[in-house]
Amino acid sequence: MFAAVVEHRSFTDAAKALSVSKATVSKAVTRLEEHLDTSLFNRTSRRLALTESGKRLADHAHRILAEGQAAEEAAREETADLSGVVRLGAPMSFGLQRIAPLIARFTQDHPLVDVDLHLSDAHIDLIEMGLDATIRIADMPDSSLRARRLADVHIHVVASPAYLAARGRPVHPSDLSGHDCFCYSNVTTPDVWRFTGPGQQNVVVQVRSRLTVNSGDAMLPALRAGVGIARLPDFIVGEALANGELEELLIEWRAPPFGLHLVTPPSRLRPARVDALLDFITRHHGC
Repeated sequence: MFAAVVEHRSFTDAAKALSVSKATVSKAVTRLEEHLDTSLFNRTSRRLALTESGKRLADHAHRILAEGQAAEEAAREETADLSGVVRLGAPMSFGLQRIAPLIARFTQDHPLVDVDLHLSDAHIDLIEMGLDATIRIADMPDSSLRARRLADVHIHVVASPAYLAARGRPVHPSDLSGHDCFCYSNVTTPDVWRFTGPGQQNVVVQVRSRLTVNSGDAMLPALRAGVGIARLPDFIVGEALANGELEELLIEWRAPPFGLHLVTPPSRLRPARVDALLDFITRHHGC
């Protein structure tokens, strides 16, 4: 019941999901808090938020629940007829372009499996949001979560022909300091760009940001309009490069690739429907 309240951020919605009364859920969580001698939620009239103790317990509760569901499925031998809900997170642009089409194919093949897909470019807490897994394009720090690297995501430095005609073409990363650039805000240092080039030379450049946004897709209109230069992955700029709307710059210099990771809670034991979807994404992610 605690895990359900964490997932739904509501005693009422948790009760509905579990088909019990709100009072039953509330009393169960209160008994748990009394047993642990600590508060698990900060309750206000408008918001229900986990305390630090609640966050630590949520990790274990999610794991216990997932292992229990997996054990039930194994005991019932229902893995051939997958059913239930899979809750998956993914970055906005990559999720729309690469993951959503896979979800469509997967749900066609498994009509009893429902998918709750959460798209966001912000760093999200997998456990706190009650997700079974999430796709992340990032360098993964050490944590209790399990991360499987699926592929490298290569980054391109791009600009429009109009911008290059007006401002000139940079031939070395250090030239970027004299150009207008677009920066992605969901990284630690958006205006610091790193490159590796001929002879394994490493160059670090601090650029001037004309536009700072938390979505790579939001840079495309300004790029096409000739406002500046951006660093973006192939799944965002691949089509614009192919049709000539944008040109790739500094081809001999590469930004460090980001890893495409499939991130799951610490436990290896998951419901069969979750493993089936993750295996499908692993085989068909398209990077």
